[in-house]
Amino acid sequence: MADINQAQVRTVKTDSKGTFDIAGLVLVAILLAAGFILNMTLGNALAIVGIKPQFIIAAYCLAILILKPNFGQAVVMGVLSAVVIQLTTSIPGLNFLTEVVGALVMCAFVRSAFGSNKVMPLVGAFVTTLVSGLLFAVGGNVIMGAAMATVLVKLPLVLGTAVFNAIVVQVLSVPLKKAIKR
Repeated sequence: MADINQAQVRTVKTDSKGTFDIAGLVLVAILLAAGFILNMTLGNALAIVGIKPQFIIAAYCLAILILKPNFGQAVVMGVLSAVVIQLTTSIPGLNFLTEVVGALVMCAFVRSAFGSNKVMPLVGAFVTTLVSGLLFAVGGNVIMGAAMATVLVKLPLVLGTAVFNAIVVQVLSVPLKKAIKR
């Protein structure tokens, strides 16, 4: 009975697929923080040449690739990403739609039969960024009252961003998985 007051080590068993443990939450936080910093620095610098990478989208794509969350957890990642983006977005609130949908798209890729393919990070991040960017362009036009034809003007920027993010995610996915042993 004397041992009851002693500190006991507690462990929590988790499955490495589809669950959030403390390490997974820390990974999401670190990736989103890095994405935010890169958006504010390198992203703004590259915007001068016409490419505006969205490192936060790349960050949640990487987190979803590594953690393999279920769809509900992907929604949480999308919402967290949207919260971070609110600090820099041109249309506050819209990213809650675009990033949740984007996170669900990436989650669908990861959980599909294509999920283990070596080029899945490239394809998944490209489609995720494309969907998120197009939703932002269309939603922004609706909110601002602009003609839908102006979406066509934004299309090259969205495509360039999707290509850039796809390359970033493809390049970083393997070393990041190895570094955190997942």
